[in-house]
Amino acid sequence: MQFGIFTVGDITTDPTTGRTPTEHERIKAMVTIARKVEEVGLDVFATGEHHNPPFVPSSPTTLLGYIAAQTERIVLSTATTLITTNDPVKIAEDYAMLQHLAEGRVDLMLGRGNTGPVYPWFGQDIRQGIPLALEHYALLRRLWREDSVDWSGQFRTPLQGFQSTPRPLDGVPPFVWHGSIRTPEIAEQAAFYGDGLFSNHIFWPASHTAKMVGYYRQRFEHYGHGTAAQAIVGLGGQVFMRKNSQDAVNEFRPYFNNAPVYGHGPSLEEFTEQTPLTVGSPQEIIDRTLGFRDYVGDYQRQLWLMDHAGLPLKVVLEQLDLLGEEVVPVLRAEFAKMRPATVPDAPTHASLTAAAEARAIAETVLKSSPAGAPGLAASNPKGA
Repeated sequence: MQFGIFTVGDITTDPTTGRTPTEHERIKAMVTIARKVEEVGLDVFATGEHHNPPFVPSSPTTLLGYIAAQTERIVLSTATTLITTNDPVKIAEDYAMLQHLAEGRVDLMLGRGNTGPVYPWFGQDIRQGIPLALEHYALLRRLWREDSVDWSGQFRTPLQGFQSTPRPLDGVPPFVWHGSIRTPEIAEQAAFYGDGLFSNHIFWPASHTAKMVGYYRQRFEHYGHGTAAQAIVGLGGQVFMRKNSQDAVNEFRPYFNNAPVYGHGPSLEEFTEQTPLTVGSPQEIIDRTLGFRDYVGDYQRQLWLMDHAGLPLKVVLEQLDLLGEEVVPVLRAEFAKMRPATVPDAPTHASLTAAAEARAIAETVLKSSPAGAPGLAASNPKGA
């Protein structure tokens, strides 16, 4: 199972000091956080994509490419790549280039975004959000898998004999997660293609997330990609911890109360009761996170939001130390202990490449079998 951090890249005033970081400071802080993610033994760093203040990560591939040069192991991902307002041709080329530079340590999460004005800024209509997501992704898949693409659709100019460049590393496109909080059509899309579903359930109760993930699992099995239990699921979460639970609550409360995304609404206690936000000791974080499995089943990726609401970089790095030293090692062991052998790990470039090579060998054997001779499937009926 993969554990990591996602950032939305917000610039928020620290309510305890009144200080607001500059854009430059916030961008460099995200790089520092990514390096810390690798240092403490986590697996994934993911960045959002935003084109409006108070957010700064407008160019995820630039940020992730810079981080790739300073890390060796972690997977570099997006917490949202806007499939609706980005040109799928540009997505295909940008992320294939990043994939080469990062030696395959790249995947991406596609989403429609949550900022309405972004659509007209990029020449699109928010009322077409779902059709845009479906059509753009269908084209993106073809651009990564076909050397010459003829295509026409509703939302961009036609293509004739077009080849995106560079081609995906080793001929294997980056793995795609479809991010959805409330849209069954996106869960359906993920299931149809056998891709991953990432449910960033930071604002939603467990019952809602369970329903969305359950629907995706059912449809994943319906389309023949495996059993429902083998569907690829990722979850978001939010945590703040200190050794002592009450210290964590006291320290985080002013940040919660003033956060742009949930401040001035429900109390901290109400929000932690109704959503996955967990504020407390490392053991409380462990217990709450292990509980996610009770309503979504065995899953492959857990990402947390930790660098938001004006929290100083120093505090975020302390949080990552606690996560790497006291929380994730326990979660790794416990989740591994409970996971059935039939449930797959999170896809990586190495595993996807191995699977592609195995398929190629199987196809070669089948094509070379004499007419009427038992093929690979017949000689190995159980698929062992």
